[in-house]
Amino acid sequence: MNTKLTLTIEKEIIEEAKQYAKEKGQSLSDLVENYFKLITKDKRQIKPNQLSPRVQRLRGILKVDKDFDYKKVLTEELSKKYGI
Repeated sequence: MNTKLTLTIEKEIIEEAKQYAKEKGQSLSDLVENYFKLITKDKRQIKPNQLSPRVQRLRGILKVDKDFDYKKVLTEELSKKYGI
């Protein structure tokens, strides 16, 4: 069930966030909701039926070896991107 939320945020931040969401093909509401999900994930278990239809369609399309370390790959890619 969706519920309306009113936020007070600096105008410049809102404009940048709207542009970012547009570039990612998301609505600003989706962007905020996904952020809230990210910061509260330790407090709840995500069940498959709670995922958006788009994410549900994508689940399971990638096949990787059982010993695949996604955290290692993510760290390497972020290091390349940000030069860390």
